[in-house]
Amino acid sequence: MIFNWNMAVVWLVILVACLAVEIATLGLTSIWFAIGALAATVAALLNLPLWLQNTLFVAVSLVFLFFTRPIAVKYFNKDRIRTNAESLIGKQAIVTSGIDNLQGIGQIMVSGQEWSARSTDDSIKFQVGAVVEITAIQGVKLIVKERREGN
Repeated sequence: MIFNWNMAVVWLVILVACLAVEIATLGLTSIWFAIGALAATVAALLNLPLWLQNTLFVAVSLVFLFFTRPIAVKYFNKDRIRTNAESLIGKQAIVTSGIDNLQGIGQIMVSGQEWSARSTDDSIKFQVGAVVEITAIQGVKLIVKERREGN
């Protein structure tokens, strides 16, 4: 059997590049493509046509990405600590300036910092002193809703 070394080397270079990116980022970004490149390398060594090598690369990469990434992200990022503004989501805050989406006004105090705020619903207004829960961040504004009892 005569091996197609040229394409095998190309696929190995792609495999190494994907692994290097994965090692550098540790973000589960390119490991799936490294697996696809490994499948294409085997196909090249078996002298399969280039179109089949390309198809294997794409198909294997997408299958692994689609079926294993959600599981991997769940287990590898479970201890991830939210930082900066993202850590405010779910916290309670006190309204320091009435929130009215239609007028485009409102501020809250959370963790000793004052933020512009908007309600999750345009029809809901919050008065000064109300306690709210932060649900999201849009630009530089915190999006809040009425605090549920027990929180």
